Amino acid sequence: MTEASENVGESSKQSLSGPVEDYVRMLSDEHKMLVILKSQLYSGKWEPMLDDLANRLEGKPYIFKLAARIKDDVDRINEMMDFEKAHHVDLADHVDLT
Repeated sequence: MTEASENVGESSKQSLSGPVEDYVRMLSDEHKMLVILKSQLYSGKWEPMLDDLANRLEGKPYIFKLAARIKDDVDRINEMMDFEKAHHVDLADHVDLT
């Protein structure tokens, strides 16, 4: 079995085999939208986006108005955060951000 390079995140949109490629391929449009927002509006970090969603639910000020249902987006973000952590990748390096 071949191990993925430790430098996976250094080159954007690298071609990977195995679990990362499979995971990215199965991402829904809603998942990809969240990856794009993370990359372009939240400096590549999930936590500020989760804070925005929580603030929106609580009626507090928030940065970006997401069109999708908040609970579903929070669930998607948590799923992708877990995947990134488990596979030491940033999904923004593997999702077309255009």
